[in-house]
This record gives sequence, structure tokens and C-alpha cells, in this order.
Amino acid sequence: MAGGNILENIVRIGEVQSVDNTKKAARVKFDGLGGLVSGPLVVLQQFGQNMTFDNEHTHTITDTYSGGGSASTQPAHSHTVTYWMPSVGQMVVCLYIPVDDGDGFILGGLP
Repeated sequence: MAGGNILENIVRIGEVQSVDNTKKAARVKFDGLGGLVSGPLVVLQQFGQNMTFDNEHTHTITDTYSGGGSASTQPAHSHTVTYWMPSVGQMVVCLYIPVDDGDGFILGGLP
């Protein structure tokens, strides 16, 4: 783990360098760490969620993501779940597990 305070090592902001849609992962460059480029970081997604709505009906949302951009599943009552992958050059927020060589994840993109 690089120097600095513990929070800087856990939460990082960087620029996406490459995207692997098949593995739903991306590599991220961290300028604040001397231009270090990460290994593949998994992009957090929500797959196969059971969702209960106010009208007490439960709908199963099926993962229809096929890679590249985003895809949506739209059950009854027009509730939408969207799957997202970052684009090369996009700024993202990453979270690292605070252990030596801990895995990291991409939490989402910044505007």
C-alpha cells in the first residue's frame, strides 16, 4: 500500500484507462499516486435483485447485461434497473480493502 493516510489508501479517485466488459472490470490511473495504474478493478453491479414495491408486488429483475455501455430491465409498473460500465477517460471513485495488495472495486463514476 502506498504512503499517506489510511483513508487515501482506501478511497481513491482516478481515470479509467481500459475496460473489460466481459469481466465487468476496468483499470484505473491514480495521478495522486504518481500515475500508478491499477490491476483490473471489478465494477460493482446489482444482479438478479428481488425488489418489493409500495404496492406489495415482488418482481424478479434478471441480469440482461451483455457488455458495452449499459442495459436495462423493465418489469411491470415501469421500475428500471440499469447496469453500468465506465468509459475510458472517465473519472471514477474506487474503494480498496485495507490490507496489503487488497482487492479494489469501482463504486461509480463522477460527472
